[in-house]
Amino acid sequence: MTDNRQRTSTGLHEDAQAGAVAALPTGEQLTEAAHQHISDDIKVKFAGGDTFLVVLRERVDEFFSSTGRRRRDCTEMYVKTAAIALWVIVSYVLLVAWATTWWQALLLSTSLGLAMAGVGFNIQHDGGHSAYSSRKWVNSLMAMTLDLLGGSSYIWKRTHNLVHHSFTNITGHDGDIDLSPLGRLSPHQKRFAFHRLQHVYLWVLYGFVTFKWQFFDDILGIVTERIGKTRLPRPRGWQLFVFLSGKLLFVSLAFVIPMLLHPWHVVLLFFFAASFVQGLMLSVVFQLAHCVQEADFPMPREGTGRMENAWAVHQVETTVDFARRNRFVTWYTGSLNHQIEHHLFPQICHVNYPAIAELMEETCRDFGVRYSSHQTLRAPVGAHYRWLRQMGRPTTAAVT
Repeated sequence: MTDNRQRTSTGLHEDAQAGAVAALPTGEQLTEAAHQHISDDIKVKFAGGDTFLVVLRERVDEFFSSTGRRRRDCTEMYVKTAAIALWVIVSYVLLVAWATTWWQALLLSTSLGLAMAGVGFNIQHDGGHSAYSSRKWVNSLMAMTLDLLGGSSYIWKRTHNLVHHSFTNITGHDGDIDLSPLGRLSPHQKRFAFHRLQHVYLWVLYGFVTFKWQFFDDILGIVTERIGKTRLPRPRGWQLFVFLSGKLLFVSLAFVIPMLLHPWHVVLLFFFAASFVQGLMLSVVFQLAHCVQEADFPMPREGTGRMENAWAVHQVETTVDFARRNRFVTWYTGSLNHQIEHHLFPQICHVNYPAIAELMEETCRDFGVRYSSHQTLRAPVGAHYRWLRQMGRPTTAAVT
C-alpha cells in the first residue's frame, strides 16, 4: 500500500476538521477508507439515503453557529489537559520518589492507573480523532500521549478510528468486540464451554488489556503487518521514530527509573497494580457503551455484504449512552458516556457532547431511530454483566 493511499484513508477526518460539521465525510467514505485496511472477501455496504445524518449534521451546525461554541480548541479542554497531566505527574513522582510503605505505594499506583486512563479517555482520544484542535500538529502531539503510556498512536488510528468507527459491533470486522477465545461478546461468535463463567472472570481479565497491547499486540502487529483482519503497513520515517521512541520512553519511565531507586520486584509489583487499574477502567467504559443488551449486533447479508441500515442509524443502534447527567463520570471519561454523540461526531471536542445530546436524541425521535441511554452508572454495569452471562449460556449458540 502506498504512503499516499495511507494518507488518503486516514486523513478523511482531518481534511474536514476546520470546516462545518456538514462537510465531514459520509458513512460511505468512511467505510471505503476502512476497507483499504481490512482483508475482506466481501465489502460491507451500508444502506443509502442517510437523510437522518444530513439533517442531524445541519442541526448540529446550527447549534454551534447560534451558540458561538467552539468545535475544537476549547478553553475547557486545555484546562482539563493541564489538570490530568498534573495528576499523572504528581502520582508518578510521589510513587517513585516518596512512597516508603506498601499502602502508600498501592494508593499512589491506583491513582496513577486512574490518571493514565484519564489521559486515554480525554487527551489521547480527542487528539487521535483530530477533535482536540484545528491544528494538525496539536492533534498529533496529543495523540502521542498514548505512546508514552506504552501503546501506539500509529496503530490506534487504524484499528480504532477507521475500523471500529466504521463497522461498530459487526462481528468479524470490529476487532474491539473480539476477545476470542477468552470471551464471547457477540451472539455471532463461537461459544466455548468455559464462557459459562465469563460474567465472572472477564472483569479480572479486563485489567490485563494494557499489558496485552503494550507487550504483545503492538509488537506482533508491526512484525506481521496485521492486527486481526486489519492490514497494518509498517511505520516508516517519522512514524517509526515515534513508535520506537514511545516504547523506549515508556520502558524508561515504567521500569528503568523506578529500578534505580527500588528493588526490581517491588517495581514490577506496583507497575502491575497501576497498569491493572488503567486497563480495567479503559475496558469497562468501552464495554458499557457497546456490549450490553440494548446494543445491536447486526451482520451483513451473505453474498452481498449489505447492511439493513444506513451508516449513521447503525452507529446509533449499536451504541448506548450512560450516566449522562453524572458530571464526574462525564468529566473523567472524556464524555465517552455520551458514546452515541461521539460515534457520529468524533471530530468535535468531547466537552461539547453533553450540550448536543438532547439535540441528538430529539433528531432520533423525529426519524424513528432507537436511541438508548442508561440513566445511571450502575445500570450499564448490570447490563454488561447480564450480557456476558447471556452470551456464555449454551442456549445462545452462534447465530449465522
